[in-house]
Amino acid sequence: MNSKNTSQREFDTLLNEIINYVGEEKKFSEESLQTASYCLMDSIGCAIQALEYQACKKVLGPFYDDGCDSGVRIPGTSFSVNPIEGAFNIATMIRWLDFNDTWLAKEWGHPSDNLGAILSLIDWKSQREMKIPAISILDNLIKAHEIQGVIALENSFNAVGLDHVILVKLASTAVGGNILNLSLEQRLNAISHVFLDGNPLRTYRHFPNTGSRKSWAAGDAAARSVFLNLLSARGEMGYPTVLTAEKWGFFDTLFEGKQFTVNQPFSSYVIDNILFKISFPAEFHAQTAVEAAIILHNKLKGDIEKIEKVTIRTHESAMRIIDKSGPLNNPADRDHCIQYMVAIGLIYGKLEAKHYEDYFAEDHRIDKLREKIVCIEDKRFSRDYLLRGKRSIANGLQVDLTGGTKLPEVVVEYPLGHRKRRNEAIPILVNKFRTNISFLYTEDEIDLLVDFFTNVENFRKYKSNFLFETLWKRGSAPKN
Repeated sequence: MNSKNTSQREFDTLLNEIINYVGEEKKFSEESLQTASYCLMDSIGCAIQALEYQACKKVLGPFYDDGCDSGVRIPGTSFSVNPIEGAFNIATMIRWLDFNDTWLAKEWGHPSDNLGAILSLIDWKSQREMKIPAISILDNLIKAHEIQGVIALENSFNAVGLDHVILVKLASTAVGGNILNLSLEQRLNAISHVFLDGNPLRTYRHFPNTGSRKSWAAGDAAARSVFLNLLSARGEMGYPTVLTAEKWGFFDTLFEGKQFTVNQPFSSYVIDNILFKISFPAEFHAQTAVEAAIILHNKLKGDIEKIEKVTIRTHESAMRIIDKSGPLNNPADRDHCIQYMVAIGLIYGKLEAKHYEDYFAEDHRIDKLREKIVCIEDKRFSRDYLLRGKRSIANGLQVDLTGGTKLPEVVVEYPLGHRKRRNEAIPILVNKFRTNISFLYTEDEIDLLVDFFTNVENFRKYKSNFLFETLWKRGSAPKN
């Protein structure tokens, strides 16, 4: 159906603001661009590391054939697929281990999930029309982060049972239309469909339905965004008042009649304040709790049996999402349980992705210790979590030992990946990248990639094809 019938009506204000922001030529600061490069580096490192897990590999690759000529090249694999499958594959790999950048506000999420669509479309287009400058990746990354993160600041989708990947779909569709050079009307048509979709429920992230879908939900959102843009490019109509239509619009139907609150213009606020996951593959609200647990592990010197009680002083969002008791059925259950993560930190003095696997969970000490851990909300922690000048993610751990001894409480307000600890974090982030890809790439290849990511000027000198060529393993990597 032709989209011309919609041109007589004005699209909802927010949709226009998003599309106008994406279409503007923005001169982002060197700091913003360098932070974006670190986000890209870290996301690719996490994607490569995910290939060590069979559960991830089994959902990758083409669905119906052996790939396509000049298709999207999936990093670390020999897959060459269409752009919809490319977005699914890349975003799924990035998100699988829950170990890269995060955004926390009224809604939380992982803006680098948008790289699934960004990288897929840029690689697809660069092989067909022209070699796209690598700096375009960073420009679209910053804009996607900003759209997802700014809307998340004051609007809670989880409060009405919706999953945050709706914002991945929205941001990916917005920047994807830009990459494809769609017309203004085609871009508006495409993002209107994002809200028509209804969007996923959060139940797969919570008891009793916690499951592996949370590892590929972002891939699904990224793939859908590419589909919506390609459909709009064929002339499919849009729905101008999809948000505000009385009774049948998104706000009345799915958002309890409330309109979105957006109190600041789109700029580079989100990339400038992004949270890197550096220390632990843990749900971000627990990062500082695990850091505190490891400090206490060193004080306990492995004497776990003396622990009588552990009190976690935390913030409201952590209470709502990861305060969990009872049976934990799978890795997806465990990596969203603050008691489990703290127990691992206290027992082992570290937390790695393998600690969520079934064979590790069989250690009887973990559940025994979990039963002794309680969470309480600290109102100040909850306020500082949302305060623009702070945005801390604080946790405090108090350990009571048998015989009445109390260890001094350990409080960590800002995780290592927070902007307030950025200088401390970047060298560790680079080493994390090296470690994540070392099983698949040579030292020379790793040095080449590190040099590329740590100097923004390289993104201006090189075409995007350089990155895709370097990361693609052709036939050398095992398929699923």
